Amino acid sequence: MMNKRWTKWANTIWYKDFFIAAWLMPFSFLYMDVIRFRRWQYKTGRKAVTKVSVPVVVVGNLTVGGTGKTPLVIYLAKQLQAQGFKPGVISRGYGGEAETWPQRVTAESDVSKIGDEPVLIVKQAQCPVAVGPIRVDAANLLIKQAGCDVILSDDGLQHYALARDIEIIVIDGERRFGNNYCLPAGPLREPQERLFEADFIVCNGGEAEENEILMQLTGDYAINMQSGEKKALHEFSQLKCHALAGIGNPQRFFNHLAGYRITSKNHEFPDHYAYTEAEIRYQSADAILMTEKDAVKCQSFASNKHWYVPVQATLPEGFVAQLVGQLKAQ
Repeated sequence: MMNKRWTKWANTIWYKDFFIAAWLMPFSFLYMDVIRFRRWQYKTGRKAVTKVSVPVVVVGNLTVGGTGKTPLVIYLAKQLQAQGFKPGVISRGYGGEAETWPQRVTAESDVSKIGDEPVLIVKQAQCPVAVGPIRVDAANLLIKQAGCDVILSDDGLQHYALARDIEIIVIDGERRFGNNYCLPAGPLREPQERLFEADFIVCNGGEAEENEILMQLTGDYAINMQSGEKKALHEFSQLKCHALAGIGNPQRFFNHLAGYRITSKNHEFPDHYAYTEAEIRYQSADAILMTEKDAVKCQSFASNKHWYVPVQATLPEGFVAQLVGQLKAQ
């Protein structure tokens, strides 16, 4: 419960109440000094940077919380497979509590041990996935065991110990950078100047600026978590619905449902939240809708009222061509 209160408090300061954030600015200046010093250590060789034997594409963000990185990674994995590549995905495995690292991920992997997003990726992308706090080890595992010829790193923009060939920074097109301050006064992990070093900037929803590539997340149906039945979202508009989301920007999911005229009682949870059965019961509901990322954590105790809404990323055709061109040039 404290985690939920902290998330709500932080989001209020970072995205709404700029006055309180101003009082935290001295700590932000100190944080930026530490970040810049850390980067200087990697750039000058004082901290080791390891390059693996295949190209590495890092998909990350500047802000705390999700911006849509995982749907983009899934999209890229599918597109690269269609182009003849053998991509593998590596991840930190947020909240994972496995005893040994790195670990290969399967559709049946225990979410509590390796994290929610890796399981979602392996289900959707149908490509090798490995998790571990040391990303170099996870990458080498996929190269040796699965013969991967390109590595996609889900998050890890600030994990400079792994050399990268291409950087893609994902921005939440609705919330952007909040108050534009670094932690703790704002949501930024690194100053905005970091954007200039990226190869691609992808804007998830909203309006993309001139140097950004627009990504849209689409999904017009829900899947029942017990029976597997598919139902068009507009069919839920006449039902008494509850909706839950434990993602970086829960309001994005609720707005998506509202676009199909679904009136729901909405429940926000922190990103990567570990649900209990009691928290998602909602006895009065005819249907309970959630994201697919939440569904991988709730599958074991879901009822026939629970549905998840899968989404797919769509980007301009030229984006993949540019990415492939850069990969072949490595």
